[in-house]
Amino acid sequence: MVDVWEVKERVIRDNDQTAKEVSDKLKKRNVFFVNLMGSPGCGKTTTLVRTIRALQNKYRIGVMEADVDSKVDAETVARTGAKVVQLHTGGSCHMDADMTERGLDYLGIDDLDVVFLENIGNLVCPAEFDVGAAKKVMILSVPEGDDKPLKYPLMFTVSDCLLINKTDTAPVFDFDMDRLYANLRSLGKEMPVFPVSSKNGAGFDAWIAWLEKEIADWRKEHGENH
Repeated sequence: MVDVWEVKERVIRDNDQTAKEVSDKLKKRNVFFVNLMGSPGCGKTTTLVRTIRALQNKYRIGVMEADVDSKVDAETVARTGAKVVQLHTGGSCHMDADMTERGLDYLGIDDLDVVFLENIGNLVCPAEFDVGAAKKVMILSVPEGDDKPLKYPLMFTVSDCLLINKTDTAPVFDFDMDRLYANLRSLGKEMPVFPVSSKNGAGFDAWIAWLEKEIADWRKEHGENH
């Protein structure tokens, strides 16, 4: 008889425990944490920059930029004045909770209200690994197509909010918003969906209003004391 050790199940279980520890640490320090996910080229960094600029007069913001290599995105975000660290994953296709915990320690959170993790560009692995975020936000860009919920169901299932980016390119691509909603419904998924353009700012008021409400509700639930 051969014993079988389910390695992946053990990895996920250990990751989930660390993610809970990360979440608890952030709650104690009253830091709202957003895990921003999406494909390479969907506009994560541009969306993040515009989001930071909309929030930075009200919140102290920190960002962890995760990439396999380079510091291009971190340099772009740093120009907003937000506190930024670049994290290199050594070839890993996602951030896990342990990497995130170490990244938060390196970033330093005692002087922050909100932290964003710009996760590795990938619609598969980041969906499997909880990092202890208060909210998981996914970006899908118009050029990627409205069929992605069918191809990558887990990413859409675990996300708390969906931004449809690059709506300014809609006339060029065969993207149907009604088909997208139908595909989401086929997964049994209901979540806020915000069509936006990180290039010209269209739709950002609704997205920012949603995010600020989530921050306020989270702080109220976890006992804001400052």
